[in-house]
Amino acid sequence: MRVLVTGAGGQIGRALLESVPAGVEVLGLTHRDLDLADARGLEECLRKRTPDVVVNAAAYTAVDRAESEPEAAATVNARGPAYLAGAARAVRARVIHLSTDFVFDGESSHPYRPESTTAPLSVYGRTKLEGERAVLATYPERALILRTAWVYDAAGKNFVCTMLRLMRATGAVRVVSDQVGSPTAAQSVAEVIWRVIGRPDLTGIHHWTDAGVASWYDLAIAVAEEAVPLGLLANEPTVTPIRSEEYPTPARRPAYSVLDRSSLASVAGPPVHWRKMLRRVLEQIARAEDGAPEPAGA
Repeated sequence: MRVLVTGAGGQIGRALLESVPAGVEVLGLTHRDLDLADARGLEECLRKRTPDVVVNAAAYTAVDRAESEPEAAATVNARGPAYLAGAARAVRARVIHLSTDFVFDGESSHPYRPESTTAPLSVYGRTKLEGERAVLATYPERALILRTAWVYDAAGKNFVCTMLRLMRATGAVRVVSDQVGSPTAAQSVAEVIWRVIGRPDLTGIHHWTDAGVASWYDLAIAVAEEAVPLGLLANEPTVTPIRSEEYPTPARRPAYSVLDRSSLASVAGPPVHWRKMLRRVLEQIARAEDGAPEPAGA
């Protein structure tokens, strides 16, 4: 099987390239390699590469900057996926498109199901929803949308790495406590994508995150508690909870964005709790800083 991964330089893209199953040939392309705004170029690329599956992990993810750059966000998050789905359809390649919890407004009090009503609060969320709809409208018979949330890894621009940097620099952080979701390691999403690829009968919209629920404050507390024994922090920092209005941002975030994973339960098996995955990622950071190699099978 031949799989083409767009957004290969991002968190989930990297995780996919680091966890390729036996018998799979993968080509990872970054935004420098492939312009999602070039419909003709996309089709030429796919005709040349002849993938069986295209995983679109490319996205404009600068949530706040998107408020002042809506056209740039729409190009990558909405029009690009539509062009990519069209190119995949031309070569009969299956499409797996990554999306986000930001398509919801956060007003729910129970986990959002794939069919739950969408109502994005931000340009980022709106353009990601437009991308979902475009992919499904273009190629409904062989497209799957996978929404996930609060993604982080050991090296990307993400909340976990930002917290470590700030805790080291200042010894104290103030973190929003009234936004709730499911922190999710990029590795977890990659593992589920590989399982989904093995199920060509799956189409439509599905959700996947790590297990459990946390606020950003809870996640920051966990980072501090786990980082000290690993030697990533000399002392446990002060973490102060604040409300969203005390940390205003250009883009509004959903207050509650927990996703219902049940549609993939039979494919993916039970999810790992976010706290366990956080520990694994922090251990990766510690090994990288020590210059130690990754353990076999990591």
